[in-house]
Amino acid sequence: MSDSETPPLTDINHVTNICTDMDRTKEFYEEVLGFHTVKMTENYDDPGTKHYYFSPTPAGEPGTVVTYFEYPDSRGNPGPGASHHFALGVADGETLREWRDYLRSQDVRVSPVQDRTYFESIYLADPDGLTIEICTEGPGFGVDEETPGTEFVAAPEKR
Repeated sequence: MSDSETPPLTDINHVTNICTDMDRTKEFYEEVLGFHTVKMTENYDDPGTKHYYFSPTPAGEPGTVVTYFEYPDSRGNPGPGASHHFALGVADGETLREWRDYLRSQDVRVSPVQDRTYFESIYLADPDGLTIEICTEGPGFGVDEETPGTEFVAAPEKR
């Protein structure tokens, strides 16, 4: 590989967020979302700060993990450099609707199903208010251009 070539990446290994109460966050991921706690450790760059790893699979394979640092006094507004939301995937619209019904049965505020052209989505928030999207796999990014990512596609007009 030459110096001008970009080295290959394989996936998004994990996403790390910040919470104010790790016990409450752990309960939400385990009891509401059905995730497994795959590691309870501390932030290696800030020893004494909890760093927990959650995954829908017991082993926490790369690409399935969401982690949290606990900073009890960190409440604030997201801004530049902060994450707006992250998305979890489901196979299809039927499963998405099952998730919506399930979340409502758990008294979780969840949005109506939204058509996002490339997938359908619902939105909820974690205990600290971070938005979580659950979206379908399809129809995918090729629905409105022959080669995805080669042209700008404006959002559809609101009805």
